Amino acid sequence: MHEPTSSPPTPGSVGSAVTAALSGVIDPCCRDRGISVVDMGLVSEVHVDPDGHAAIDILLTSGWCPFQVDLTAEVTAAAETVPGVRTAEVRIRVDRTWSPDRMSPSARQRLRLLPEPGEVGDRDRYLAANPLPIAHVG
Repeated sequence: MHEPTSSPPTPGSVGSAVTAALSGVIDPCCRDRGISVVDMGLVSEVHVDPDGHAAIDILLTSGWCPFQVDLTAEVTAAAETVPGVRTAEVRIRVDRTWSPDRMSPSARQRLRLLPEPGEVGDRDRYLAANPLPIAHVG
């Protein structure tokens, strides 16, 4: 009888597993909506070398993000739970710009305040029945 064998994970498969693990890291700015750093498009690249070192490049929605220290710690911790990853390093990319185009469709939907325009027959009637939660200052 031939015993089943398992091969060691390849860097590419480990990289995919790291990305999947990062789907469980919630963007601190979107905790109330439960949107992950992957769905927000903050994860730019994931590389895992044959020695198990993961390098994760992320983009911030703002260069002034007050959560970057906590965010990098959470991303590092999540990556290091993946079998095949010995160490992880998060690099904040400042040479690239994040834009809403990077968001997944589900993230876009969860961040919408209004339905799609085609879903609303009469705009004024909809807004009268569903006022936006906007604070008026003055």
